[in-house]
Amino acid sequence: MKREKTANHAPRLNREWIREHRPADAAVEQAPERIVQFGEGRFLRGFFDWMIHRLNQSGHWQGGIVSIQPTPRGKIVPVLNAQDGLYTVVLEGLREGKPTREVEVVSSIRRGLNPYVEWDQVLKVAEQPEIQWVVSNTTEAGLTYPSEEYSPDTAPLSFPGKLTAFLYRRYQYFSGAPAAGMWILPCELVENNGDVLKELVLKAAADWNLPQAFREWVGEANAFCNTLVDRIVTGSPGNPDEWVEELGYEDQLLTLAELYHFFAVENGKDLKEHLPLDRAGLQVRWGEVDRYRELKLRILNGTHTLLFAPALLSGCDTVSRAMETDWLQRMAKRALQREILPVLEAEESEKQRFAADVLERFANPQLHHHWVDIGQNGASKYRSRLLELLKRWHASDRGVPTLLAFSLAALIRFYKGEMVEAGILRRVLHGREHLMRETPETLAFFVEVWREWDGSPAGLRQLTAKTLQNEGIWGENLCLSIPRLDAQVALHLQQIVEQGVERAFARLMEDET
Repeated sequence: MKREKTANHAPRLNREWIREHRPADAAVEQAPERIVQFGEGRFLRGFFDWMIHRLNQSGHWQGGIVSIQPTPRGKIVPVLNAQDGLYTVVLEGLREGKPTREVEVVSSIRRGLNPYVEWDQVLKVAEQPEIQWVVSNTTEAGLTYPSEEYSPDTAPLSFPGKLTAFLYRRYQYFSGAPAAGMWILPCELVENNGDVLKELVLKAAADWNLPQAFREWVGEANAFCNTLVDRIVTGSPGNPDEWVEELGYEDQLLTLAELYHFFAVENGKDLKEHLPLDRAGLQVRWGEVDRYRELKLRILNGTHTLLFAPALLSGCDTVSRAMETDWLQRMAKRALQREILPVLEAEESEKQRFAADVLERFANPQLHHHWVDIGQNGASKYRSRLLELLKRWHASDRGVPTLLAFSLAALIRFYKGEMVEAGILRRVLHGREHLMRETPETLAFFVEVWREWDGSPAGLRQLTAKTLQNEGIWGENLCLSIPRLDAQVALHLQQIVEQGVERAFARLMEDET
């Protein structure tokens, strides 16, 4: 009797397997390393790395990626190297109204490096003349630069610090040649992400007293491109054995994503000629970032951030399940129509079409996009995605939008947990443990203010005021810049604490009607 394949008995996905079973895909092994990538997470694997794979297959360009682990806690690089850089991408969604699935082994990554033990190897990558592109996705929190010491032999902790040291080695090795400059494509969801990253690199260079000539080379020889990325990448499957049976091999980096993808890049004219992604049939726009970014950041990412804390507090684990839950679906639609779209500067028909598409993507039953993944660095995301909308409402003298304030209250409630290590919060909800990342300073603040709470409504008002006054979290004192916000958030927070988030929302809707 034939034994069914399971994760314990199936062959492991690697180059040997692909040479035997997919010899056409093995040709990319001969392509030179041309891209260095800071980040090895599921989004880059299911988005940019997948696009480079498609470009390689098209025959219009050939190149491989060196993937750099961004944090000391990373666990992907050893698995990536064990699989020779290979992993499977499964795309699922609707095409012309019909359920569609596409499965392919992505072979664009050549190797992964852990800079905390292989910093010398990372610096050797900087010396490779064929390496011309830098790509990153280190989350919104990654595009910050905490002051840190520079040591040529040790990897800086921050991403801007690593990039600065990487570029400095390249500058030294090529004697400051302008031709050694790089195309730098940050994929973090931060407004003007290329400009922000450039400023952070220059700040690090100044803090480290690196030569003025190097700083000029950074600004003149390198192109920091503002970008916008859009694809929902949900990560790993629930039952590995089922996928082993379907694929015929074990893949510990199996990546699930929707069919839809979109990539906009400024400074794209010359880049388009050197990295012709659009010639591979990919949805890429050159030089059209601002318009798409505003719609995507506020409507798709903003709605994600608006819902993640209420959803997790109520025990809802995925986006598609939230769209099947009446009150969460109602919250999403009501927030979009009444609080997000009215303050976006775009044609009404374009806003409505984008919002409808987003809700359809959220409801895709094939995608199990987990709120715990969306909620990582949740306070940082609220600041970059939703805070601007609150400020626009205030500037227009239309008061404080109800659901944006309610979501902020749920976020504060969600951060009542235990910090198990710097930057990691442990939260137990409905019998399930969630480990959430956030800046250590932000988490330490939330742990402390909740520890100080005396259990009274007055204490919640004090907690809310103290939170909104924290300029380290929000970049400003929200009690001063948005008057009456603290009163509304405190009221919502009290109702969430006393009644639970779902009943608090129902009460809110009753009060509005």
